[in-house]
Amino acid sequence: MKARYQASRAAIDLIKRFEGFRPKAAALHTGGWTIGYGHTRSARRGAVINEADAHTLLIYDLAAVTTAINQWVFSPLNQNQFDALTAFVFNIGLPNFRSSSVLRRLNEGAYLQAACAMEMWRTADFDGERIVIDALVRRRSAEMALFLTPMEGHIPVPSLIVMPRVDEQVARTAPLYSTQVETPLDTVIAAAVRAEEAEPASAAVAAAAAITARLNALLHDGAPVELEPEAAPLGALQSPAEDRPIVFTPMAEQPAPALEAAPEPQPEAEPEAEAASEPDPAEPPPPLMFRAPSASPFARRRKKPAPASALVLMGVTGLGVAGAGPIWGFGVNAPGHLPIIPDAPIAGVGLGLAGAGLLAASVYMLLARLAGQSD
Repeated sequence: MKARYQASRAAIDLIKRFEGFRPKAAALHTGGWTIGYGHTRSARRGAVINEADAHTLLIYDLAAVTTAINQWVFSPLNQNQFDALTAFVFNIGLPNFRSSSVLRRLNEGAYLQAACAMEMWRTADFDGERIVIDALVRRRSAEMALFLTPMEGHIPVPSLIVMPRVDEQVARTAPLYSTQVETPLDTVIAAAVRAEEAEPASAAVAAAAAITARLNALLHDGAPVELEPEAAPLGALQSPAEDRPIVFTPMAEQPAPALEAAPEPQPEAEPEAEAASEPDPAEPPPPLMFRAPSASPFARRRKKPAPASALVLMGVTGLGVAGAGPIWGFGVNAPGHLPIIPDAPIAGVGLGLAGAGLLAASVYMLLARLAGQSD
């Protein structure tokens, strides 16, 4: 006699995670209402529910799903396979499961093919077109993972013994693009909307973009930029972003300080008065005042470093010499090659070391240039 299964906690938690809890009834675009974890039979306008009652309604809705799986699937199943099918059928509906290739593969005893067939149910009609929905891809992956988890534990497959290779058939089934959607659970109308923000770029893409921007800044030649008084205070030195002399704001453009009248000479005081006029050591000393230098026609310039293009050319030359030197040194005395140069290998190694030094020097100067710009 064929065993009859019931959905376990794993199936219920999987369904709850992807359905989401809706405390208030919302209208469906197909007509009717939904509430809780996708319950529709008793949902009505203005209904409110808590999570405990929504859990009870979900158990009630799963009774028809588990009964259909027990009746339509003739191949033996374990609990993980039954739980995965329960979550899958609850999502696609009983009529779709009855005519699906998943049920056909199960009754053929092809469990792996049945799990792969579950992945086909990843599209939906959205904004007038049928497209791949990222949430459905994740839901199918979770159901497949549960379906393929054996009850007795996973079978070890060492990487060094079973070497993985690319399956070209699977590569051709990958979607060209997908759509990220959101389904708010606190609205009076149950509808899906496009997500406002796309998935963040990977760390590798962000690092490549940062390096590209830095190299573009190095190789870009532009006009000198003057330091405005608001951006650069008087006397402050800032490193320019490019190979340009530092331009100072002339002191003549700054407002001249007000001149104070010189104090009139006072008669000499008595020794007691002089002692009383000595500054109190507890009081802070007055701030030191410096006279601003007058504008000079000769602006001090920083030593202009080597252009970035020259450093790149030097690095490429060093790389070529480092690679070609040893090849020439050891290849000139190959059999059948005349004349034979006894010291050619030593000379080739010397050329290789010189090229490596040239390459290291160019890399060092480029890194120093980058560090100078980031300061």
